[in-house]
Amino acid sequence: MINVGDWIRKWSLIQPNKNALFYEDQPITYRQLNQRTNQLCHLLLETGIQKGDRIAVLLHNCPQYLEIFFALSKLGAILVPLNWRLAGPELEFIIKDCGSRLLIFEPEFEEVVCSIRSNLHFPDGNTLTVGSPCPDWSREYEKTISKMPPHEPPVNGSLGGEDPNIIMYTSGTTGVPKGAVLSQRKTFFNVLNADLIYHLTPGDVMIVSRPMFHSGGLLVESAPILYKGGTLILKRRFRPQEILETVQKYRATILELPATVYQFILHDCDLSQYDLGSVRCFFTGGERIPIALLKEYHGRGIAISQIFGQTEASTITFLPFEEAARKVGSVGVPVLHGEVRIVDKEGRVVKAGEVGEITIKGPTLMTGYWNRPDLTAETIREGWLYTGDLARMDEEGYFYIVDREKDMYISGGENIYPAETEKVLFTHPKVFDVGIIGVPDEKWGEVGKAYIVLKSGETMTQEEAINFLRGKVGKYKIPKYVEFAKELPKTASGKIQKYLLKERHRTKL
Repeated sequence: MINVGDWIRKWSLIQPNKNALFYEDQPITYRQLNQRTNQLCHLLLETGIQKGDRIAVLLHNCPQYLEIFFALSKLGAILVPLNWRLAGPELEFIIKDCGSRLLIFEPEFEEVVCSIRSNLHFPDGNTLTVGSPCPDWSREYEKTISKMPPHEPPVNGSLGGEDPNIIMYTSGTTGVPKGAVLSQRKTFFNVLNADLIYHLTPGDVMIVSRPMFHSGGLLVESAPILYKGGTLILKRRFRPQEILETVQKYRATILELPATVYQFILHDCDLSQYDLGSVRCFFTGGERIPIALLKEYHGRGIAISQIFGQTEASTITFLPFEEAARKVGSVGVPVLHGEVRIVDKEGRVVKAGEVGEITIKGPTLMTGYWNRPDLTAETIREGWLYTGDLARMDEEGYFYIVDREKDMYISGGENIYPAETEKVLFTHPKVFDVGIIGVPDEKWGEVGKAYIVLKSGETMTQEEAINFLRGKVGKYKIPKYVEFAKELPKTASGKIQKYLLKERHRTKL
């Protein structure tokens, strides 16, 4: 049976002294990573953590994130990554919704954890702090695991396969986050696809540019490299210049970055001053990337390939890097382990050149949404997962994203669902109606724009609307623009016609 935790155990036997990762320039070997993972396993078992228990994690990228991931995999417990950009009430909802037994966080987030701690009802000792200072109501991670044995933990029964590995929360169009349940089987087939996409070998070196609370940072960048026995380069955060310096210093072989980071690199750095010759392939994904940006990089001798996917289905299509220049703008062809098709409203496969919704079937699909059989049935039908993304396919079988069927937009690599922020704005006593759309932005790709209808006789400034949202939703979800309107365009059934709001915005440019 496939168990994700076995990867580290086996590599620690095959190449114990090979560096699994560098964190802030400090090397950690496969032997060290496996031993620390085992120490955490023993601590979790001593705490009473069992197969199927959920563990919430609120950390920046760090070695402990990977230790937690592999330890929980070995024990059959479930990782619940928390987006550290979220506000307290949003974090509280996720922790309660998944029924987390334990919370692991770092001192930077002590204030937000304190703000919700009394509502979480964790037993004493069921919080761990990675780093210092450690509050007196929590246990210090390093000090606590150092007392534990480094040998493999006892395992009762079979673990892996269809057992849940991760519950990764994605925001919903209803304004309520939903947890995608990702099995160990899904993680395994995800790394198999990545292995083929990147042409991986144990000699590969990859920078982890995305946060590990995202599928991109954990499952597209980190997990495939460690599965293959390669080396990761980690920092809490990378500035654009640091990414280029790190490529040069560690001779990185694969670079996968958000589109906005590629944009920042062009804006802030002189590429000619860096030796990027070690990189054999450049990738991006997770947000729409301007064709002009791809062409500008190509003009500098760098061909960037696109990857398309989502949390619920991992990577769905990829553009082979050999075709990056010829098929600029395409998100490529279906992954090997997964069947992908474009269908119309009736579920019929469309012809080349016609627009339809991308659907996928295969071993990389989520099991479903945590405790939401209704949403699961709506998203996965007859084994096919409906992505909500509209695309067309050319005569050679290459996919091109056209638009999103859902209202979600992507800003700086973050999925943003307007319903969440709309829901909060509706609680303002002056607000009668509100609709939020994503609009183009040179820096972030897209940003939010709120159209607000006020109650009769009320007045409000843009600043007042924006300030009302602070602390109630993550900063990145707060719209950059606010426009006041007398009414919003709606269908006969009362749904806001957001395409008309987008048209309204375009006409004012």
